[in-house]
Amino acid sequence: MSSDRRPTVDGQTRAERLDAAQLGVELGERATLVQFSSAFCQPCRATRRTLAEVAGMIEGVAHVEIDAEAHLTLVRRLDITKTPTVLVLDADGRIVRRAAGQPRTVDVVAALGQAM
Repeated sequence: MSSDRRPTVDGQTRAERLDAAQLGVELGERATLVQFSSAFCQPCRATRRTLAEVAGMIEGVAHVEIDAEAHLTLVRRLDITKTPTVLVLDADGRIVRRAAGQPRTVDVVAALGQAM
């Protein structure tokens, strides 16, 4: 992660999909915020609060936090190299946005706009 702690963001070009079986929870009706975290990651805690707040504000949006160390197969498949990493899924589970680092609320809301 860069020293300024701003998230890096890129749009997904491949149609990678995640489902409830892979995540361990049901997808949101409109979108899902998937957060990959690690136990001693301070920015992960702040990210959890931000994503939970946004999910609580927008109907049909779910937030799920995944322990990266406990899900190494999924982490490797998705090329997660930093925590926190946030994936924004549309209603069908397609990854539409990806960000590494602690996101700002406005950026999460904007990413959800792409997913819905």
